Amino acid sequence: MASLLKRGLEEEGHAVDIAQDGPEGLWLATENPYGAIVLDVMLPGYDGFELCRRLRKAGKWMPVLMLTARDSVGDRVRGLDVGADDYLVKPFSLLELAARLRALSRRGDRSRPVVLAEGDLKLDPAAKRAWRGGTELHLSPKEFALLELFLRHPGHVLTRSQVIADVWDFAYDGGSNVVDQYVNYLRRKIDTPFGRHDIETVRGMGYRLRQAEPGD
Repeated sequence: MASLLKRGLEEEGHAVDIAQDGPEGLWLATENPYGAIVLDVMLPGYDGFELCRRLRKAGKWMPVLMLTARDSVGDRVRGLDVGADDYLVKPFSLLELAARLRALSRRGDRSRPVVLAEGDLKLDPAAKRAWRGGTELHLSPKEFALLELFLRHPGHVLTRSQVIADVWDFAYDGGSNVVDQYVNYLRRKIDTPFGRHDIETVRGMGYRLRQAEPGD
């Protein structure tokens, strides 16, 4: 399949290198300024998820398109969590692959950190771990999802409806005070023990994670 893709992409005008396993892919991608990477999940050495995670950890931000035979939401989410930009399930059309690569290449290699951070708050979506300073936070799945939502939108007011749609689901009955309860639960774990007040209530609107000031 790699040889077929190489030939097809070269006919589209791309210069293409092939890596046969995870370690070779990591070496090539850290030594060369590629415009994009097509990454198979099922690689010897270590899989595509681990290769993508290592690339992002090394500060390599070229767009990554992951290929997989596994058509499951869990795999797609895992790929995005380790830093992939797009996902294509086999079998696929070479025309679609080429079109997606063109779209990804236009984005450039802007930084898309695997670990979300604001001030001394950090969260790793793939590892499902979070920290305040050097202290690891022990969060329930809903608390973790709520903190991830805040860290993806620091400084933005999130309405209760937005929180429910993202952390629960669209069919959830928004009439209860579940959002307020979980914001309070989260405050007790990430703010109160550290003498902080970073999750702010915006009266009549919702909640906001305060953006860190220089020196915080």
